[in-house]
Amino acid sequence: MKPEEARFMWLMCFFDLPVSTPAQRKMAARFRTHLKKDGFIMLQWSVYARLCKGEDAVEKHTLRIKGALPKTGSVRCLQVTDKQYGRMKLLLETAKNTEKKGADQLVLL
Repeated sequence: MKPEEARFMWLMCFFDLPVSTPAQRKMAARFRTHLKKDGFIMLQWSVYARLCKGEDAVEKHTLRIKGALPKTGSVRCLQVTDKQYGRMKLLLETAKNTEKKGADQLVLL
């Protein structure tokens, strides 16, 4: 596939990290900070998403997540197309400010 034909994909990261001790809370905060610095937006407390251009970008950011994994807990990634992400329904509460910024990012690209 040519670079100009690359599809926009969303990489979603879901995690449950232990936060019983101060050290565990620090590791969880460090992981969330890493995701934010890598361009992820917070959808919910333990759900972050990032827009990627093509499969190569998805793989690059997945490897970055792997490099920042805490020692314990559960971390999963899910890749969806931009169209699939756009069909997500918010069933309760209004969209957070960070989600609105994420949509603007799509327009800029």
